[in-house]
Amino acid sequence: MRAVWKGAVTFGLVNVPVKLYSATEDHDVSLHQVHDEDGGRIRYQRKCEVCGKVVAYQNIDKAYDDGERTVVITDDDLKSLPAERSREIEVVEFVPSEQIDPIMLDKSYYLEPDSASNKAYVLLRETLESTERTAIVQMALRQKTRLAALRVHGDVLVVQTLLWSDEVRAAEFKSLDEPVKISSKELDLSKQLVESLVSDFDPEQYVDEYQQELRTLIEAKLEQGEALDTAATFGEEPEEEQGGEVIDLMEALRRSIAEKRGGGAKPADAESEPPAKPAAKKTAAKKSAKQKSA
Repeated sequence: MRAVWKGAVTFGLVNVPVKLYSATEDHDVSLHQVHDEDGGRIRYQRKCEVCGKVVAYQNIDKAYDDGERTVVITDDDLKSLPAERSREIEVVEFVPSEQIDPIMLDKSYYLEPDSASNKAYVLLRETLESTERTAIVQMALRQKTRLAALRVHGDVLVVQTLLWSDEVRAAEFKSLDEPVKISSKELDLSKQLVESLVSDFDPEQYVDEYQQELRTLIEAKLEQGEALDTAATFGEEPEEEQGGEVIDLMEALRRSIAEKRGGGAKPADAESEPPAKPAAKKTAAKKSAKQKSA
C-alpha cells in the first residue's frame, strides 16, 4: 500500500507521528462503452452550449448555478482561497462509541506509526480500548477540512471520515406517521424468526456473485475468441507484420560460431543451396554454342 498522507495525531501534549493508508478498494470490473456495430470506443467531448465548439480542458472554468444566475469561478479565484496545509489530526473530544451513528461514516483509513518508537501509538490505542471511547478529530485531507472518528480496529488505529451534519438528510415520510397496531402474537412470531437466523457475522462468507459471474463471462468470451484487438477499438491501424526469416536460436548460435572460426560447420540452409559455379559454367556453355551456330 502507498501512504496517501503523513502527519501526526495530537491530543493534549501527546504527538503520535502516523502515515495514512486507504483501508478499502473497489473490486468491480472496469467496463467502458463501445459502438455496437464495430466495437469502437465511445468518447465524450466537452462541447460549449453557446458556441458549439469542443473546448480544451485548459480553457474550462468552474461555475456555481443557483437556478437563475451562474457565478464563474476561475483557477485564480480558487488559488486565492486559504489552502489547508495542516499535517495534524487534532483530537477535539472523546465520545462514547455508540453515539456515532453509522449513517455518518464515510471513508476509512488505516494509521501506521511513523516513528522509531511505537509507544505513543500503542498508548493511544490502549487508551481508546480501555475507555471504550472514540476520538472525534479534525484534519485536512485532499484540500478539504474533514471531521473524522478515530477508533481501534484490531491492533490498528483507524480514521473514518464523517459526513457533516447538514449532509445527512432527514427521513421525513408521512407514511410512517400513520398509527399501526402490532399484536403480541405477531411480535412473538417475528422474534422467533430472528432467533432462527441468529449467527456470528463472518464477512468472508459473503461474496459479490454479480462480479464473479461477470468475470466468468469475460473469461468465457476470451476463450471462445470473442474479442477485438484493443488498438482497433481506438481506431488505430494494426501494425504491419515485419517480414524476414525467423531464425531458430540454436541455428543462430551455430552460424555465429562458424563465422568466428572462419569456416567449420556450414549453416544448414547454406548446405542445401546449389553451388554457384556450376550454374555459371552452364551459362558460359550456352553462349559458346550460340556463337558456333551463328
